Amino acid sequence: MRYRLTIEYDGSPFIGWQSQADGGGVQDALVRAIKNFCDEEVTVFGAGRTDTGVHARGQVAHIDLHSAPRADKLRDAVNYHLKPLPVAVLDAVPARDDFDARFTALARHYEYRIIPRRAPLTLDKAHAWWVPRPLDIDAMDSAAKQLLGRHDFTTFRSTQCQAASPVRTLSQLDVYGQGDAIIIRTSSRSFLHNQVRSLAGSLRMVGEGKWSAQDLRDALDARDRAACATVAPSCGLTLMQVDYPEDVLAPPV
Repeated sequence: MRYRLTIEYDGSPFIGWQSQADGGGVQDALVRAIKNFCDEEVTVFGAGRTDTGVHARGQVAHIDLHSAPRADKLRDAVNYHLKPLPVAVLDAVPARDDFDARFTALARHYEYRIIPRRAPLTLDKAHAWWVPRPLDIDAMDSAAKQLLGRHDFTTFRSTQCQAASPVRTLSQLDVYGQGDAIIIRTSSRSFLHNQVRSLAGSLRMVGEGKWSAQDLRDALDARDRAACATVAPSCGLTLMQVDYPEDVLAPPV
């Protein structure tokens, strides 16, 4: 039986989503919990990799189990065996055999959170980027709109990125205030390694008045990693949601 899992986690204590030799990835925690529940060795296929310290509210994964437990029992048992790690399976549902968490995804939605204030962060330290000065939200949002659509994002991807092409299509890139925080919300079918954090770091420069909207556009057009501003830290980034076609989400027959 194939299952689709929706997973939430605090990325602070993990070396990213990806399984690691020392067992420090979120994938490793899930594999151990499933093994402890039903004594099956599984591979957990995720919708996307998140780096060290990056969080998720709506990561999606799929697994295959011979024992075919009831979905609610699987959710509750895996959560029991995940304790005390900050990972939770929010939902587990039987999935069709052709459902693939990564390859059938239509879009991924991320949020980057900045808190601009003079005092250091305490409660939000691991979940936002502290910037100790005001930022111009309207200028950031206006500049961000230049990056919508299909572009070569070489400037905004890690030199370690393994994607075959630097071309991606951003369907959303909004900057807005939410309480005392500034939220950068972005959506695309797929993202390059470090792309969202690179965009956040460069938009901060716009917010501080150190870059104009044209400077941001020039950085994009340079297609040169050296043109990117300082990459924002991982703590402010959260994978919010992954979208799939309705027919793929239909219950298995």
